[in-house]
Amino acid sequence: MVGMASSTSPRRTRKQPDERRAEILDAAAAIALERGLERITLRALAERLGVRPGLITHYFPAVEDVVVQGFERAAIVERERFFPRELRGLAGVRHFVAHVESGASQPLARLWLNARHLSRFTPALEAALREQDRLDRERLLELLVEGMAAGDIPDGDAEVAAARIWIAVDGSGSYVNVAELPSPATHRAFVADVAEWSLGLPSGALPRPPGARGA
Repeated sequence: MVGMASSTSPRRTRKQPDERRAEILDAAAAIALERGLERITLRALAERLGVRPGLITHYFPAVEDVVVQGFERAAIVERERFFPRELRGLAGVRHFVAHVESGASQPLARLWLNARHLSRFTPALEAALREQDRLDRERLLELLVEGMAAGDIPDGDAEVAAARIWIAVDGSGSYVNVAELPSPATHRAFVADVAEWSLGLPSGALPRPPGARGA
């Protein structure tokens, strides 16, 4: 006797609300880093997740909310790449500088330029940007304080040094969309140079791209 094939389709598992929200924000963060905040639309999110746009609006009735929170998610994820929790003090500073100088931070630099422009018109995004900037600065300051306490970094004003290093990071990042720099040599190892000067470290103490002075 030949058994009849079952006509019952496998039941789709309904995701929990928190899981679904996290999935949407992860997709928004990925789009933001790859293509920019303006590209976070209901259609783009739905296509990436393979769902209907109505599902997105169920969790985020206002598109602005998913844009702002998508930016926050991207900033949080990238912060952990800048500042791995297991690296402390000078080791953490070295990793941070290496990450910047390697070019690995360029997608984030583009996102921050994008967010700073749009934040002029979106108060919620401006508030999110300020908060994420504060958290980034706190993580760097924490590493500098640890390094000074351990004697690996010369004792000094950690807050001033952290501010100078961030100015260097932001300044170099402002050229991320420039296809050809007017003076490439002046940009090579700029963050490493400023960090060494700010921290009183000898030239070459921090990582540099291949071929740069002190590398």
